[in-house]
Amino acid sequence: MLVSEAFDRSGVTALRHVVASRAAESGLRGDRLDGFVIAVNELLTNAVRHGGGLGHVAVWCVTGTVYCEVTDRGAGLAELHTDRPPPGEPGGWGLYLVRELTDTFEIRTGSEGTAVRISSRTGD
Repeated sequence: MLVSEAFDRSGVTALRHVVASRAAESGLRGDRLDGFVIAVNELLTNAVRHGGGLGHVAVWCVTGTVYCEVTDRGAGLAELHTDRPPPGEPGGWGLYLVRELTDTFEIRTGSEGTAVRISSRTGD
């Protein structure tokens, strides 16, 4: 396990840097690393903003693929917005970006909270 940590709003920035460092050490490079870190940041921010203010992040690497799962204990999502928002829409871009910037995107949501798992191949 590269990272396994609970977080709140105050820890998002530092945690994003830790994830970036561990993902780079695992072989993500260039645009793939940047996209993965942006996606993780969106998930961290969503957990804080929409999931009750607290979350947990886990990052690990298996056979050339870096995985991240962010969970929260919020009320769950009534609607999943993963399609591209209409032009000029000020919000709703988070999960769309996460889906576009990573190789895999899975979401589980319900009354117990939400878990989003993403992955990116290292190319090694």
